[in-house]
Amino acid sequence: MTAERLLRFTRTERAAHWLLVASFTAILASGTQMPHRWDADQPVVDVHVGGAALLVAGLIFLLWRADRHALVVTAIELATTEPGDAAWLRGVPARLRTGAPAPPAGRFNAGQKLNARLSAVGFVVLYATGLALLLAGRGLPQGPLHTLTTVAVVGLLSGHVFMAVLNPSTKHALRGMTLGYVDRAWAEHHHPRWVESLDRDAPTASRRP
Repeated sequence: MTAERLLRFTRTERAAHWLLVASFTAILASGTQMPHRWDADQPVVDVHVGGAALLVAGLIFLLWRADRHALVVTAIELATTEPGDAAWLRGVPARLRTGAPAPPAGRFNAGQKLNARLSAVGFVVLYATGLALLLAGRGLPQGPLHTLTTVAVVGLLSGHVFMAVLNPSTKHALRGMTLGYVDRAWAEHHHPRWVESLDRDAPTASRRP
């Protein structure tokens, strides 16, 4: 970490993120080609189930052989509600109208936390309903809950992609998920409490990319 750049995500965190991207892309693409009454012998089912299995196996491998601490810390931060989170969310409509700055945020703002939590719930539902369909046997129609949850998760992830790739003020965040580092000035503007915590812990912090 230098004065100009800050390490935002470790290699393990980035690997987990892109594993999710690759696996879900395969799952979604194959799901769109799934016939209404699927058959376990169809190749598209193998791709669909294989993508889901790859995601689980990959995450288990990273927890086992890579930087488990980094993944656990990130999961805890996304699951933790901080005092200013409710105010951050309540102020979203006004900020969209006026362009006013958001309240100071930590490593993840309340919007990112909410998106991550809802996405996690969506994935749990997708895996549960998908497993139920798979165990129930071939020839069954796709469950409406599985389909509706897929639509909801795609909507959540689309918002995430928009903020990380297209939105001018936040797309610098993608650099953190590709190279690991972000500019300090950007971090101070969008996540000032995170920067303060890094500066406070700087003498003992030693996170590696």
